[in-house]
Amino acid sequence: MDLNGGGGNELHNKQFYPSEDNKPLLAEMSEGNNNNARVAAGPCRRSLHHCSSGMRYKLLHEGDIQVCVLKHPRTFLSKILTSKFLRRWEPHHLTLTDSSLSSATPTGYMETSLSYSAIEDLQLLSWDNAPKYCVQLSFPGGTVLLQAANSYQRDQWFHSLQWKKKIYKYRKVLSNPSRWDVVLKEIRALVDMALTSPLQDESIHQAPLHIISTLLAENSSLSPQDHENIIVAIAPLLENNHPPPDLCEFFCKHCRERPRSMVVIEVFTPVVQRILKHNMDFGKCPRLRLFTQEYILALNELNAGMEVVKKFVHSMHGPTGQCPHPRVLPNLVAVCLAAIYSCYEEFINSRDNSPSLKEIRNGCQQQNERKPPMPLRLLRPEPPTPPPLSVSATPPPPPPAVAPPPSVVNSSEILVELERNNNNKRKSGPSGGDGEPNLIDCLLVSPAVNTLSIQLPAQADRVLGCFALILKMLSDYEDWRPALASLLQPIPFPKEALAHAKFTKELKYVIQRFAEDPRQEVHSCLLSVRSGKDGWFQLYSPGGVACDDDGELFASMVHILMGSCYKTKKFLLSLAENKLGPCMLLALRGNQTMVEILCLMLEYNIIENKDTQLQIISTLESSQTGRLMYEQLCDRQRELKELQRKGGPTRLTLPSKSTDADLARLLSSGSFGNLENLSLAFTNVTSACAEQLIKLPSLKQLNLWSTQFGDAGLRLLSEHLACLQVLNLCETPVTDAGLLALSSMKSLCSLNMNSTKLTADTYEDLKAKLPNLKEVDVRYTEAW
Repeated sequence: MDLNGGGGNELHNKQFYPSEDNKPLLAEMSEGNNNNARVAAGPCRRSLHHCSSGMRYKLLHEGDIQVCVLKHPRTFLSKILTSKFLRRWEPHHLTLTDSSLSSATPTGYMETSLSYSAIEDLQLLSWDNAPKYCVQLSFPGGTVLLQAANSYQRDQWFHSLQWKKKIYKYRKVLSNPSRWDVVLKEIRALVDMALTSPLQDESIHQAPLHIISTLLAENSSLSPQDHENIIVAIAPLLENNHPPPDLCEFFCKHCRERPRSMVVIEVFTPVVQRILKHNMDFGKCPRLRLFTQEYILALNELNAGMEVVKKFVHSMHGPTGQCPHPRVLPNLVAVCLAAIYSCYEEFINSRDNSPSLKEIRNGCQQQNERKPPMPLRLLRPEPPTPPPLSVSATPPPPPPAVAPPPSVVNSSEILVELERNNNNKRKSGPSGGDGEPNLIDCLLVSPAVNTLSIQLPAQADRVLGCFALILKMLSDYEDWRPALASLLQPIPFPKEALAHAKFTKELKYVIQRFAEDPRQEVHSCLLSVRSGKDGWFQLYSPGGVACDDDGELFASMVHILMGSCYKTKKFLLSLAENKLGPCMLLALRGNQTMVEILCLMLEYNIIENKDTQLQIISTLESSQTGRLMYEQLCDRQRELKELQRKGGPTRLTLPSKSTDADLARLLSSGSFGNLENLSLAFTNVTSACAEQLIKLPSLKQLNLWSTQFGDAGLRLLSEHLACLQVLNLCETPVTDAGLLALSSMKSLCSLNMNSTKLTADTYEDLKAKLPNLKEVDVRYTEAW
């Protein structure tokens, strides 16, 4: 049916609510003009619409409703046909598109779509003598009646149609701006409309932001004052909504061009705070991250500089000891990582033109698949090979007056020389040497990174200083430190940054904070995230690319790790293989931690080479502390030999209430080389007694029922008591962290974990890794 006719219509006995849709766009607060409402005979009552009642509605995009179309009567017969007794209603599934109202079944009344621009008026109707809830849409030539099932659905349709119609108008008006003072008024009216709408939907605030974002993207030549006026006008919409991508670009531009503008502090601060508190993934919204980065840099440009940034970070954390917003820290770290990466982007792009590490190692450089080679510097240039003697009598041509520097060669002439601390050759990976090399090897292999001094531009240097300081500030908050250590454990920085002395010096403060933290979840992140990869411990140890001292940080890292649960053979083996030289040097200078490390290496037979053992003994005897600890080691070794000498009982039970000291005193009183069954049930022993238990070579059955033996003790037992067959951990405080270490004890055939904190996943993992396990008790655990 054609919905574009002309004339008037007649509706009898109805209650009528005026609409605000017929108000001018620039006068939304003025009184509506209701004179064009075509209501003829029949009493009607006028009143304000009841949106002040506080009702909220969800924006409709489609729905089922009854439709009736009335043509404006021109003859007596048409008046009779349009009377309320002869009206015909059609059911339709209507869709509210961006520009029109259309039906899923374009027949009958809704054969053609009804454009929002054709709707002259939008009213609510309620019949006096029949409870029919209708919305009246007036268009040139007639009226469309939409009948809902109840008053709530009627109001929902009314507000949804009104919203769609107004947004359509604003989109058209703002698509072709002529005067920016008029445009600013339109933007303010659009914002007011979105804030006062009874519709409750995300698109209610997002649609105006997208319209303004499109307007700004198409008109980039605005004055700074116009920038600020528009930002202030849309500020109320940003209180509860993220800005769209194009609007973020506009905000970034303002931060770069006018960092000292008050708009940055007054308007952008709550927006950035909301982004940091509620954003879930910057990967999906990279421009939000870029806007946050530019905002922080704008704060850094203020007179107070980093003091303002510090206050901002503190405001994000809050005044209490625990930050109430879990997303703030990962979002701040993501912004810092991206900003630091951007500082070295020029060097990274240059590195991408050079041969890959695998190509360098294998010597297969595919020149035709790579960009033109760039000159790279050698770690150790090979002396030039003299040319072969010519058979001809003609003397060879004299050498050129100025020879090219031997330290610059093309990529086809690269010489790779890896430096090693103790070993001439590292063990190859599981793939026969084709695996990805570790980070230190990367830095040593890459001549462009290792020997080329990195000088950042002034702006990049300021960016680096700003965000490196933010990382230092984040590490000062105790509640943030565990999560920060976990985020930085994989070393998420480009190798160009790690080869830059200024950056590693700034980051050293963060690593020191991790090394000083007594919590295992923090200082354990100093180690690599998995075997075969380097961690912060390797980078900041002597010989590492980030080490700029004589080993003080390295010693503090070893001290905290050894004081935790890392007094294990595996950790000592890694030190002996990679860092034995620095350990001996620091021990020679009297460092007590390194003296203890060398003694433990001798005690656990970590060093097999006799000459190296003698060198370690000489190092220990060179200082008073080392001499004393070595004498104590010798005494322990004599006691250990006496303890492990064949003889003594095969079964032993300690009285209840016995302590760690009682157990140590008992085991030092004679020989226990035959002890196979030890019961410590209902005693007061703790994980500290594991130091004594690992000295029993024949131990096969161990009962720790109802003791305070914990995870640290289990880790130590798993490395030294490989022959243990029966273990009772009933009612002990062990958790998954310690129970997982039992997977290396392949001889276990009976394991009691009754009333522990065992989980189902750990139980399944243990069953898979312990093939001889036959008797298991997991009652009163999560795995039960």
